[in-house]
Amino acid sequence: MANFQTWTAGEPYLNLHCGLGEGPYYEKAANVLRFVDIKKKQVHFVNLDRGPESLRTVQLDVPVGVTADIAGVDPADRILVGLKYGVAVLDVAKGQYEYVAKLHDTDNERLRANDGAVDPHGRFWLGSMTDFGLGDFQTEGALYRFDGKSAREEVLSDLLIPNSVGWSPDGRTMYFTHSTDRKVYAWDYDPTSGAVSNRRVFYAHDGAGEPDGFRVDADGNLWHAVYNEGRVLKISSAGELVGEVRVPTLAVTCVQFVGTALFITTAQLGEDDEATDEQRALGGALFRVDVGARGLDPFEFKL
Repeated sequence: MANFQTWTAGEPYLNLHCGLGEGPYYEKAANVLRFVDIKKKQVHFVNLDRGPESLRTVQLDVPVGVTADIAGVDPADRILVGLKYGVAVLDVAKGQYEYVAKLHDTDNERLRANDGAVDPHGRFWLGSMTDFGLGDFQTEGALYRFDGKSAREEVLSDLLIPNSVGWSPDGRTMYFTHSTDRKVYAWDYDPTSGAVSNRRVFYAHDGAGEPDGFRVDADGNLWHAVYNEGRVLKISSAGELVGEVRVPTLAVTCVQFVGTALFITTAQLGEDDEATDEQRALGGALFRVDVGARGLDPFEFKL
């Protein structure tokens, strides 16, 4: 393929052996990267000026899938989190949280929050899926939208693994990944009303792995982690595969831009997964590679 770009992630920036590392988020003002471990119910914080030794961990009692900043609130004090039963505000210092919206009127023990993001209108989009320890995942998940003022709105239902959500640089296209479909979908996004319409397939993955988390760069490319393939795909705004980052472990979960560096989260491999000793040893590590592109700044939730 002409002009196909490749990068290789080397030694881990940090190897915590996360059970399921996910949801990296950059706090630009403080130069802090945070990310979660869904299985171990943790939120990790790393001050990038001080390096890996600055790692700080907040332990929770429920799975945490994703985080976001809140408009007008210092993220050193409080952040938004997608938890087991819905959307909550986490007091970072105390490690305590309070739900502001639930996924269901009555808590459903079968489900947990997965990935999500805040849209240009300050609303939080969040997917739900079958929790761990309940056998095979079922098509009981959904994609919700929360605006901080009214009840949740269910946008899609009967989903298996709803994953990342993001927007084009002009804010007129919204992307959503349904991992087990191996597809990234696009919607028209109305910049005035925030309404979505005209859902269509933007990218269909033909590999053995499943598209997981992504971020959009300033040129409109999607940088998309692929679980069980050991790589991050660079997908153009036209939906064409134009590059990849090779990662030395298989379960690649999500990415986050910090300047021109791409931080990459991963997960530990299962006992039955075919992998080399190195791939197993690096499962759950955090990687960093300079890709020469810059990501879009995330939006803040309007509580």
